Amino acid sequence: MAADGVLARLARAERRALRLRCPRCGRGRLYDGWLSMCERCAACGFVYEREQGYFVGAMYVNYALTAVLGLGGVLLLDQLIGLSLTQQLVVAVPVMLLAPVLFFRHARSFWLGLEYFVSSLDQRSMRRGRRPSG
Repeated sequence: MAADGVLARLARAERRALRLRCPRCGRGRLYDGWLSMCERCAACGFVYEREQGYFVGAMYVNYALTAVLGLGGVLLLDQLIGLSLTQQLVVAVPVMLLAPVLFFRHARSFWLGLEYFVSSLDQRSMRRGRRPSG
């Protein structure tokens, strides 16, 4: 039963991340422009960037998404239609150059949502008198 609540909160945080919304309230936008992230949520005041370097983990998320899309896509196409090495490179290089730029905003959003979810679990544990995990 408690696991269902945790999974529901995680799903809610990640749905908000997918929509590029505040992980706390889901109403405030994360970005003013294509690459310009808001400092805090306009609706609830939640601060998005905690400290310099906070979004380094988002680079790992972005890298993983790019690798899965680029390499996975090329391998899938190779299995389905049998691509030559040149054809594989023609497909993979543009995808792997564009994907990090296209996923930049969502990688940051997912990282923020994941951190919010984990920190809220720790806060709940502390209120119940348990030591936070980690």
